[in-house]
This record gives sequence, structure tokens and C-alpha cells, in this order.
Amino acid sequence: MPEGKIKNIAQKSGAARLIVDFFCWLLGCAIYSVSLNMFIAPNRIAPGGVTGVATLLNYVFHTPIGVMILVLNVPLFILGWRYIGLKFILRTAAVTVMLSVVVDATAPFIAPYHGDRLLAALIGGVLGGAGLSIVFVRGATTGGTDIAARLLRKKKPHMSMGRVILMIDALLISAAMLVYRSVESGLYSVVFIFVSTRVIDSVLYGTVNAKMLMIVTDKADAIAQTVLSVMGRGATIVPARGAYTGGRKDVLYCAVRRSEVSALRKIAEAVDPDAFIIVSEVGEIIGEGFHSPGT
Repeated sequence: MPEGKIKNIAQKSGAARLIVDFFCWLLGCAIYSVSLNMFIAPNRIAPGGVTGVATLLNYVFHTPIGVMILVLNVPLFILGWRYIGLKFILRTAAVTVMLSVVVDATAPFIAPYHGDRLLAALIGGVLGGAGLSIVFVRGATTGGTDIAARLLRKKKPHMSMGRVILMIDALLISAAMLVYRSVESGLYSVVFIFVSTRVIDSVLYGTVNAKMLMIVTDKADAIAQTVLSVMGRGATIVPARGAYTGGRKDVLYCAVRRSEVSALRKIAEAVDPDAFIIVSEVGEIIGEGFHSPGT
């Protein structure tokens, strides 16, 4: 195929992807705005990150939440541009501007919910997590905590992103208790952050009800054959060497559903009573018997 035609196809594909990204970002921002304007802000619940600070400022000074989200992110954008990179910041800035506009534009038309605050935190967390997930899936973020965490890691690279974000959210929850003069507000903020995080993880990494077993054994072939004939599950065998004994062993990897863990353990222990078994969580499994590729 001529180089010019390939370049033209790539440009069209890039343009189509950008259009899809734009509408997904818009949908994600709209869903998050419903969460914020209907459930979170009216019930004195502080979501994590810059948005949480914006809701506190709205409560104290009655400043528009969307405007403050953008204002608070500007210094982070400048620092991020310098220390992280222009491409990441441009996408993040675009979504942040979009979120700021949508939050303030929809606020007058969304009736606030003033019922059970726990229910508000739960539903708000589900909607907030769903909205952010759509944004994340299309390769962008809403700025705030994500940029701050990346900048802090530049100074302290040994710290994980999750730990940095957790520290920021902990400070914000403490601030919410002081501003709202209510311990319950901080506790409901914890509920919101927990639920929204779980929703994000479920969307990004799947909700597969599965476990991964790693079996260190001298009888991997026998265990694999028994698992295949009894359970109908495949396995992968990898040669290994013990660091302490220096002896040669095999490591058998097998992914199963939670309900099948007990059966697999019994098979492994029956074939090799000395087998060393590790059971671990998995976020997503793509392949036969689980999720098909592309689903």
C-alpha cells in the first residue's frame, strides 16, 4: 500500500478516535456532574482531590464549584507541563475545562437530593466512579490528585501513586470534618471515595470472579493432567529452581473461578502432598473460559 494512502488512513482513524474520545469525555463529565450536584455537594460530602477542595470552598464562600475546579488545577497544569510532559497535560486540561463547564452549567437544572446521607454517598459514589471511569478508559484524567501525585513522586520516587493519593484524600477528609464541623461528613466522604474507587476498578480492570493458583511441585505434569480431566481447566508449566535448595522444580499456573479453588487445591495436595501453593487475586482474565478478547 502506498505510503500516502497509509498516512491518510491513519489521519482519518486518529480523527475518528478523537471524536469518540470527545463524546466519551463529555458523557463522563455529565455523569460525574449529576453525582456532584445532586448527591455530594448538597449533603456536605467531600469527594477526593481538587473537586473536594472546590466543594469545601463552595460551602464556605459560595464560589462556583466548576470554576474553582479549573482555578485550582491551573498551577498543577503549569507544574505538570514542566515536569511531566505536554501531551498528558493537554488531554487532562481539556477534560478538566469540560468538567468545569458541565458542572456549573448543569447545576441550576439538577434538583439536589436531601434524603438519607448514606444513600447519597453510595449513589453519588457509583455515579462519580462511573463518570470518571469513562474518562479514564478514553485515556484522560480530570487532573487534580493525579497530577499532584505524579509531581510528589518526582521528589519521592519510592512512594507509590496509590499511597500518595491516599495521603491527599486523608488530608481532605480531615479538612471536611473541620469545615463542615461534622465527623459524619468525613465518614460519608470515606464511603463516597471507597465506592467510587471500587466502581473505577471494576470498569477498568474487570469484575472477574477468579483466582490464580501458583503451585510449586515436582509433579506438575500429573497435576495438570488431573486438573484438565476432572475440572476441564488448562494450566501453564514453567521450569524453576529453588533459591534455598538449588533444586529443580516446576511452577504450575492455573486460573480458576473462586468456587473452583477448593477442588484444585485438593487435586494438587492429593497428587503431591509436598506441593507449595499460592492463591492470589486477579483483576481480569481474557481468554477461553473467562472473558473473550475485545469484550
